[in-house]
Amino acid sequence: MNPNKIRQIFQRFRQANPKPTTELVYHNPFELLIAVILSAQATDISVNKATKALFEAANTPEKMLALGETKLKQYVKTIGLYNSKAKNIMSTCRILVEKYQGKVPDNREALESLAGVGRKTANVILNTYFGHATIAVDTHIFRVAQRIGLAKGTTPLAVEKQLLENIPPEFLHDVHHWLILHGRYVCTARKPHCPDCIINDLCEFPDKTKA
Repeated sequence: MNPNKIRQIFQRFRQANPKPTTELVYHNPFELLIAVILSAQATDISVNKATKALFEAANTPEKMLALGETKLKQYVKTIGLYNSKAKNIMSTCRILVEKYQGKVPDNREALESLAGVGRKTANVILNTYFGHATIAVDTHIFRVAQRIGLAKGTTPLAVEKQLLENIPPEFLHDVHHWLILHGRYVCTARKPHCPDCIINDLCEFPDKTKA
């Protein structure tokens, strides 16, 4: 896709949604970290339902450790893979308390040292809370970027690198949320809503007429 078309795409996204952000509900970086860990292979809606009560009971690493893994599981048992996620959360809380004075670090290496935190989760935290120009390539972004024509790659990392290289710097901070929301509500997996798409004429998806 040529640079002019890419710029037009993100100008339209910006005009439609000037300040995109996550749909996860949080009030501090620790809550965001826990919500993102829980959101793997789960919907933001299901995570928000569980964390509303959880964060009232424990919204810091210290309080989460005091809560304990057994009680934590009771709060998150409606979320897929809750057993392994609860175990990772407790391990992460111990690391935060022992190594980072209970604070969520703002660099990738430190974030990826936490249990249950990979590159994608680290990118979400760095972008959403700390304002870094990172792109967390989840299933929505992986699909949308390739369908639209923004990037081609067989792995999330390959797509991430192409997006960072191809998209003008002025848009990079918000790309992550624009593409996720576009994939979640418009450019959906099974049947994209092409007639309702604000970038329909710029998109390079070859089967738009069948959508």
